[in-house]
Parts: sequence; C-alpha cells; structure tokens
Amino acid sequence: MGIVASDDMAVTTAQSDASAETGRERAGEPPPGERSRRLRRLLSSITTRLLVSYVVLLLVATAGILVSVRQVLLYRLDEEIESQMRQEVREFRNLVRGNDPTTGQRFGDDLRAIFDVFFARNIPLESELLVAVLEDQVYLARRSAGAEYPLEQRADLIDLWSSLSVPEQGEVETPDGPARYLAVPVFFGERRKGTFVVAAFPAAERAEIGDAIAIALAVSGGVLVVALLIGWRLARHVLGPVRLLARTARSITESDLTGRIAIEGNDEVSELAERFNEMLDRLEAAFRTQRDFIDDASHELRTPITVVRGHLELLEDDPEQRAQTIALVTDELDRMARIVNDLLDLAKAQHPDFLDLEVVDVEALTLDVAQKAKALGRRAWRLEAGRSGRIVADRQRLTQALLQLAQNAVNHTTEGQTVRIGWDVAEGTARVWVTDEGPGIPPEDRGRIFNRFARAGRTSHDGSAGAGLGLPIVRAIAEAHHGRVGLQSAPGEGATFTLILPVDQPIPAADAGAP
Repeated sequence: MGIVASDDMAVTTAQSDASAETGRERAGEPPPGERSRRLRRLLSSITTRLLVSYVVLLLVATAGILVSVRQVLLYRLDEEIESQMRQEVREFRNLVRGNDPTTGQRFGDDLRAIFDVFFARNIPLESELLVAVLEDQVYLARRSAGAEYPLEQRADLIDLWSSLSVPEQGEVETPDGPARYLAVPVFFGERRKGTFVVAAFPAAERAEIGDAIAIALAVSGGVLVVALLIGWRLARHVLGPVRLLARTARSITESDLTGRIAIEGNDEVSELAERFNEMLDRLEAAFRTQRDFIDDASHELRTPITVVRGHLELLEDDPEQRAQTIALVTDELDRMARIVNDLLDLAKAQHPDFLDLEVVDVEALTLDVAQKAKALGRRAWRLEAGRSGRIVADRQRLTQALLQLAQNAVNHTTEGQTVRIGWDVAEGTARVWVTDEGPGIPPEDRGRIFNRFARAGRTSHDGSAGAGLGLPIVRAIAEAHHGRVGLQSAPGEGATFTLILPVDQPIPAADAGAP
C-alpha cells in the first residue's frame, strides 16, 4: 500500500507541475529557466554593454565637471573675500596716514578719532563685520546683512586680537558657519594703541554655490536621462542590422538560402550587411551547383547504369554474345565518364580557380584549334581571318570551348560540308566563331540549348544525340571570362556560335584596393 500511495503522489505531483506549466504557457509567461536565460542574454548583449559604458562615461564626466566647477567657485569666493578684507585694511591704513577730513589736520596718535571717522564713512560689504578694538576693549563694531553673529562678543577673540603684534588672518567656527577674519594691530611709535579687524561670513555665498551645483546636478540628471534614451535609440539603430544579420543567419538552412538583409545607408554596418549578402550569394551558388551536380548526375547516369546492369545480368557464356555485351557496356561506361567529366567542368566553372589566366594571341589560338579540329571529321575546314590581337584568358579553357563548338558543327554536318572558324579583335573585344552548314537551330530552341541536358530539334548526321552538356560548358567558359556566347542561325542555313570575350579581365572586388 505504501508503494501505491507513493506512486499516486508522484503522479499527482507530476500532474500539478504539468498543470502549472500549462497555466504559465496560457498566460504567456516564459518558464523560469527561459527568464534567467533572457536576463543573462540581455545583460551580455552589445546594446546593454554600450549603454552601460555610455552611462558610466556620462556619470563620470558629469561628476568631474560638477566637482571641478564647485571647487573653482569656492576658490574664487575665497579669493574675493580675502581681496575685500585687504581692501578694507588698505583704506584704514590710508586714513591713519592721512588727515582728519573735518579739520584738515593730521590725526596724530588719536586712534579713537581715526576709528570714529572710518566707521562713520565706511559701510561694510555684504556678510562683513568691522571691529575696532581699543585698549583691550571693543570700541566700535559695524556689520552688514549676513553677519548677524556677534563675533566681537567672544572674549577669546578679543584677547587674541588685543595681544597681536603683527597682522593675523584666521578662521573660526560659529553657529552661522565659518567666519574668516583679518586682524591688524595699530602702532604709534613703539606703542600698540589698538586693533582693526575685518571679518567675513561666507556661509550665504557658499549656500548659493551649493544651490547652483544642485540645480546643475538636476539639469545634468535630466540631460543624462535624455542622453540615455538617445543612446538607446542610437544603439538600437546602429545594431539593428547586426540583429537582423543574426536572425537571417539563424533562418538560413541548406534547403533555403534566399534570406537577405535590407541595406540602408552607407556606413560600416551597411557595408557589413552588404558583405554578408555577398557571402550568402556565394553560398547559395555553391549549394545550387552542388544540387545541380547531384541532380544532373543522378538524372543522366541512371539510364546507362540501368543498361549496364541489365546486360551484365543477361550475360551468357557465348563468346560472340559476351563480346557484344562487353562492347556495349564499355561504350556506356565511356559515355558515363564523359558525362561525369562534363558535370565536373560545369561545377568547377563556379570556382575562382577555374581559369588559369595568361596573355593569349587570338590568331595563334584559332589556328591551333583549327588544326586540331580537322581530326574531328572529314569536313571542308575554312579559316576566316580578321584583325589580330592579344587577350588575357585561359588558353586551355578557350581551346576546350572552341573544340566543343567544332565538334558540335561536325555532329550536325555531313562529310564534305564546310565548317568555318574565324577570329577578330577590335575595340577591346575579341570574337572567335565556328560556323556550320547544318540544318540550323529552330527559333524555339535557341533560348534553351545552353541549358544542361537540353537538346535542339536538329539531330546529328548519324542520328545520335549527345548528353546536352557541350553548349552549357561553352557558355560556362565564356561567362568565367566575363564574356558570352552569341548565336546566329536560321532553319536550313546552318548556325554560327561566337565566343565574345573582353580583351582584359576585370580586377576582382577583393583585390581592387590592393597596392
């Protein structure tokens, strides 16, 4: 019973977990593991790292600017306060050395009179306190707004100021903030008569600086938020093609290589998208070539393989029958070998190393091909000479293409008919042609005879038909040279196939910027 109860409990728990999972799926909530993966992906994304770096940089720059501005303002405030206190001292000393403005006579050693005149004529600046100490007692004190604290009532300061023999500058703490003072003793002869004191309370000015920094901090915070939003939008815009590139790469499979990235703008990311699309074009061409090769091979080799297998299965002991079967099998194997070689040529035509370029003399090439073509059949071979010249091309590939055209002409003419081979080089273009006097090519076949395994309506003079790969190979060789194959034909008037090639091969894009 205990085991049964345990199993029931396990089933109930599993059902509860499944129900909870189903409930989360219905609510649109991702599973817990997926949420953590999304969070890790978000934190490790380039967008997040860029924004974090951007924000940290702005925070450091803003903090550095605000701290620097605050220190500069406080330094200038201290300089201004010190300058004002020294100015008050200079005015007092000028008065001590001068005359009484009411009598025009010198003050002499009457410090009381000097203090009376100075305090009557001078108004303290903002947050400034003027104190006159006479015979160890405060004789006069005058203050402005912001200097309400009675600094002159502190006995310790009065005792200090009264005992000075040289000027002294200092700072004391008060309930209204720090107070700075400059105390100057007054001597007449060797006798000290009193002390003149200027004190300043910079708390209000420092508070104004703090308020200004707070406002700047608030404004900087707003600017930081706006900059963060702009940076986020900019990062999304800049990295959008990269994300699209990733999605496109994930969507590409061997069976579907059609996905491409829409290119907008002319920046580095757009160039990356363009290069990615070019890579996909090359991959698609490579896979298409592979599929075509497999399809063509399976399509064209299936029949000869079937023929060979059938005859081998029916092979008898009769020597004559055996010889006929071996001859037939050998012929089919030779045909399969030709088909395979032709398919390999077509497949290799898509590779960048398909051509081995060199400087080729067109006249010499054509004469060499015409000499070799005579072995293909008893025809009236004629040369049509044009202007000579040299081109950059693969001599062997061009020979292969021209001999294929010559073989095609032989296949569709009879003994004694004329086959003409000619050349001409002019205006940066080379033309080499093969003309036959065969039955010509029907108009409906001219657009498809260059396709693989396509055969025109005309047949060879002996009634046989090729595999339909010769003209596609010729076209592949011409296109590999950045040229084309021209065709002129009319029913009953023969056909002219022309290789039209540029004299110079264009520089590949990958090498265009090389020194």
